[in-house]
Amino acid sequence: MRSAIIVGASSGLGLELARVMAADGWRLGLAGRNMSALEALRTDLGPGIRVQPLDVMRTDSVAPSLDALLEGLGSVDCVVLSSGISPYNRKLQWALEESTIATNVAGFAACATWAAHHFFEKKAGHLVGISSVASLRGSPTVPAYNASKAFVSHYLEGLRFNLEKYGVSVTDIRPGYVDTPMTKGQKGMFWVVKASAAARQIYAAILRRKKVAYVPRRWALVALAARVAPGALYRRLSN
Repeated sequence: MRSAIIVGASSGLGLELARVMAADGWRLGLAGRNMSALEALRTDLGPGIRVQPLDVMRTDSVAPSLDALLEGLGSVDCVVLSSGISPYNRKLQWALEESTIATNVAGFAACATWAAHHFFEKKAGHLVGISSVASLRGSPTVPAYNASKAFVSHYLEGLRFNLEKYGVSVTDIRPGYVDTPMTKGQKGMFWVVKASAAARQIYAAILRRKKVAYVPRRWALVALAARVAPGALYRRLSN
């Protein structure tokens, strides 16, 4: 039976992906900060589910927490890193920037390094990171978020170059706007999809072991436009 660890499984895409993977027979280790939500999800999903508290901002706790899940599962075929925050911060309050960087950069890298080391030792496995279409350009309202997602995508690419020769797959998932607690109240969103629908598309990309996947796929067109748009035009559209 296939087994996976999902970090950030207590809400949003991580929670919905856990539902999809459990329905397809995966044994799961679920990690996140909200243990009550994880316990409720375990009760809902039934046997074969293990849960572990994990705050990725405390990078020293990442390895022990993931080791505990690995020990409980026995082996891990896939690790999905879905935790992340995106606080509105046009006024550039340092506390918000710092927490975004601590979660989306340092916390992500700590989890990804743990997974990469495990799969390197195993000479097999699949690391999946949830980045964003936002990784392609800067943002006036969530500057640290866009920058942190650029880090995620580049870090995953570097790990892919390092690990693919050892039989390890690395997938960079780049969603557009998804209806999750993180996007509640945001203005100017379009092509918004339900988290459950996005999770199904993410799972399809995992099964195909895609290197990069936009969710939904039409966001690849937006990504192309964002790359080639002149700075003045992009700045006008993003304000």
